[in-house]
Amino acid sequence: MAASLIKDLQSAIGVKYVLHAPEDLLVYEYDATIERGLPEAVVLPETTEEVAAAVRVAKRHGVPVTARGAGTGLSGGAIPCEGGIVLVTARMDRILKLDPANRLAVVQPGVINLDVSKAAAPHNLYFAPDPSSQKACSIGGNVAQNAGGPHTLRYGSTVNHVLGLEIVMPDGDIVMLGSETLGAPGYDLTGLVVGSEGTLAIVTAVVVRLLPRAPATITLLAVFDEVREASEAVSAVIAAGVLPAALEMIDKKTMQAVEPFVHAGYPPDAGAALLIEVEGLEEETSEQAEAVRATCEASGAREIRIGMSPEEREKLWAGRKGALGALGRLAPSYYILDGVVPRTRLPDVLSGVYEACERYGIPVANVFHAGDGNLHPNLMFDERVPGASERVLELGEEIMRLCVDAGGSITGEHGVGSEKRNYMSWIFSDDDLAVMARVKSAFGADERFNPGKIFPTSKGCGEVSSRMKAAIAKIGPDAYV
Repeated sequence: MAASLIKDLQSAIGVKYVLHAPEDLLVYEYDATIERGLPEAVVLPETTEEVAAAVRVAKRHGVPVTARGAGTGLSGGAIPCEGGIVLVTARMDRILKLDPANRLAVVQPGVINLDVSKAAAPHNLYFAPDPSSQKACSIGGNVAQNAGGPHTLRYGSTVNHVLGLEIVMPDGDIVMLGSETLGAPGYDLTGLVVGSEGTLAIVTAVVVRLLPRAPATITLLAVFDEVREASEAVSAVIAAGVLPAALEMIDKKTMQAVEPFVHAGYPPDAGAALLIEVEGLEEETSEQAEAVRATCEASGAREIRIGMSPEEREKLWAGRKGALGALGRLAPSYYILDGVVPRTRLPDVLSGVYEACERYGIPVANVFHAGDGNLHPNLMFDERVPGASERVLELGEEIMRLCVDAGGSITGEHGVGSEKRNYMSWIFSDDDLAVMARVKSAFGADERFNPGKIFPTSKGCGEVSSRMKAAIAKIGPDAYV
């Protein structure tokens, strides 16, 4: 079957854009997580019609399709758990339409996040969702994972900035959801597909909303001796009536890694720092910055630096944006988590994270979106050491449990993927999972698209657990796994 599958894909996409040699497939067996999965074939379509053709070939041969963007995902979402075809959208990298008057753009899924804002910049517009990997991650992946970023606190995540989607359904049909106008009637199927992690459909074009740049922006760096002081200041700032555009926390180990690498001016002897950005009209922004400064000082900040000019602000942000790359200086491997807790629980949960890491003997660096309680502990280790990966995953599970027990959730922006599928039962009942299974069946997706993701499974990536089987069984005899 493998030979005939390859032949049919080559007829649909072109010989050059169908990869099947073992050395080529190895490149697509991983993303930015620990898990691995080898595909049977990789296709690189350029048009929506070619995506649809590849999907029809996959259906005919009975193999699953896993869509892949830039491969920067942090939950195993692009890993082909069941083999099959990996459909890479990297060649679909065109901005199809830029409409400044209506503040929107239509882009293919392979367009890099930051390139949308660059294209809109001459019109004083930008695309608000800004993951730390925005120089590399693609819009298709942002849509799949409902990506966020530092400015999610004020502007929301990807779903709040997508007006419409062109998608390919599991039978190869091409469908348009939403439109180029706000408030389309009917069910919000666009919102349903955003964040579905490629399990319902494959996105081939995205209508994104563009926002005008704020007239004034001020960035503050508040330096604290202790993590607890900094985390308590997070709630204090918002309680003071200020909703910053961004409110980030960087701990001591992260600053120690960043400073020799980026030279952002972070004090490496501090326990933690808050990077806070306010924006709006000039008078409003100045008032907000003063309120933030006063609140941080009252919360124990030992020093506050203020960036007014674009150059000063860029320097302060450089350390935050370059943090993950800088951590590579401290260990050969790191495992980044993505949990959410109520802001008021940040001090206690962070204490629990540090305690657990110390108990396991695994170093941790925390750099995260403190304003919306989105934690990103980075566990540093060497995956070449036998048993190290398993121990890190065990610690990661304990930290995720801390988040859920504090009233939080298992993901804020990285998605569930294969990484956290077995944690879904912590926050969803059997009935909840049954409803989600019905949605997959309604799309006709079942396990055709990105199998082994989101829903709880056993340790084997392709084996569905008895809990999920029971949930799907409620749908009826037409369901299959």
